[in-house]
Amino acid sequence: MRDFQPYLDTEQVVADSGYVRPAPNGRQSRSAVIAQNGIVATSQPLAAQAGLDVLKAGGNAADAAIAANAVIGLTEPMSCGIGGDLFVIYWDAKSQKLYGLNASGRSPYALNRQVFTEQGLTQIPTQGPLAWSVPGCVDGWAELNERFGTMPLKEILQPAIEYAEAGFPVSEIIGLGWKGSQRSLSAWPDSATTYLPGGSAPGIGEIFKNPNLAASYRKIAEQGRDAFYRGDIAKSIVDFSEKNGGYFSLRDFEDHTSEWVEPVSTNYRGYDIWELPPNGQGIAALQILNLLEPYDIKSLGHNSPEFAHLFVEAKKLAFADRAKFYADPSFNKLPTAELISKPYADRRRQLIDPSRAATNVPAGDPILQNGDTIYLTVVDKDRNCCSLIQSNYYSFGSQVVPGDVGFVLQNRGALFSLQEDHLNRLEPHKRPFHTIIPAMATKDGKPWLCFGVMGGDMQPQGHAQVLINMIDFGMDVQEAGDAARIRHLGSRTPTDIPMDATGGTVNVEPTIPQSTIDALQAKGHRVERSVGGFGGYQAIMVDHDQGTLHGGTEPRKDGAAVGY
Repeated sequence: MRDFQPYLDTEQVVADSGYVRPAPNGRQSRSAVIAQNGIVATSQPLAAQAGLDVLKAGGNAADAAIAANAVIGLTEPMSCGIGGDLFVIYWDAKSQKLYGLNASGRSPYALNRQVFTEQGLTQIPTQGPLAWSVPGCVDGWAELNERFGTMPLKEILQPAIEYAEAGFPVSEIIGLGWKGSQRSLSAWPDSATTYLPGGSAPGIGEIFKNPNLAASYRKIAEQGRDAFYRGDIAKSIVDFSEKNGGYFSLRDFEDHTSEWVEPVSTNYRGYDIWELPPNGQGIAALQILNLLEPYDIKSLGHNSPEFAHLFVEAKKLAFADRAKFYADPSFNKLPTAELISKPYADRRRQLIDPSRAATNVPAGDPILQNGDTIYLTVVDKDRNCCSLIQSNYYSFGSQVVPGDVGFVLQNRGALFSLQEDHLNRLEPHKRPFHTIIPAMATKDGKPWLCFGVMGGDMQPQGHAQVLINMIDFGMDVQEAGDAARIRHLGSRTPTDIPMDATGGTVNVEPTIPQSTIDALQAKGHRVERSVGGFGGYQAIMVDHDQGTLHGGTEPRKDGAAVGY
């Protein structure tokens, strides 16, 4: 399972709105949260409340985001934790500027493609030590805290430490995902000891404690990021790696650094949409929006056959480029600026046939210019905005808890290619292609929407759909996330060809009209109804005129948006 957990819900059609609106568990969709001083939106209520408490205590968006992330790493451990990576887009109210943080880790120095050849492997396993890359989360916290935070880590991490020691009640959707990983976790003794108390996953409402994670958090709170990368935690991970077929060394941790990067953007109907450049996939959302902008989306109608077809075809074009060009820019000169340019979109748009689904979409030829996941968002009283995403990749990542550290290590290394000529090929001390992407939108030079959508390949598709819902169809911040989604799945991994010979599969949520499905099938699409895999959305919209914040959260998750 990648970056998302399955969900069960029922939905209903709002007849007078022209779009489909989910209603979790048969209830009417919730309203957006509106507040003046600050909002925290996460996929787990205790994490949202911890972030809000930090805001009320005088902390800012960076402080609250770290606090919420630490709690959710405990309460939603299949999706995220300090064994994973982190990315941030941050609006600093003082400088009136956007900043990007790439806190993703690199492959071990000692691991290369020859290792897999010698073991007869043609793909990197998704479970176990061969899928490991250095976790970047803790260093990301430290960088964010040092540059923008106002409170010490010791204070910020205290709520998470207390929950880890005293326990917390497991919530519904998280509990279902936890149970789904019971078998794979049981294969590793330390994983079972940590996450399967009494030999099984905790039930919904059961109090779960993680004293080992509390101990790791305490070390970080007292000693800072070096406790993770140069202290006992790194030593425990490396010792476990050496005894269990891994390739980590202390040098891998000692040499780890995050990177502050410039966010990149495109303009969609007067709104500047911001993403981070590769090694992540954020620019795929920008490519999709560029391809769709010339069409009169509003007149086509929300989730109409015409819109759905154009959206899927634009996604195919963007993902064809993703499969070829998205990689670690430290190892390759990537055509990022050209890929997100309007002229390039104009050339690629000519490949869209309005009457037929494409089954063979090659990557473009851009001219090189010189020049399981949680998402959470926080906006504070000063209008600092933090868009943060953090992940283990698959549910419980590699499935491996290395010793008594209290957390699993991610399996992001599985996203490397073993092809010799691929830009994203595995090489020592290299960052893999990444699926997790935070986002932000500005209007007239001011933050307008701080948002993200979890869910592997769904993420750029979700970003584009949410923005279209708000900008083209006039939905509010909650409705934009509630509305039924479309997801095109083309291939097994991002480094494969962008889709199989049938053109992939268009998954639609239950309340997409049958007429839309019939029309898509007539155009050659393979369409399936589904109740899982459509992501997890959180967003905060800033209303500068009224001086208020509007928070939306995800009915497909145990989400919460709280404010004051």
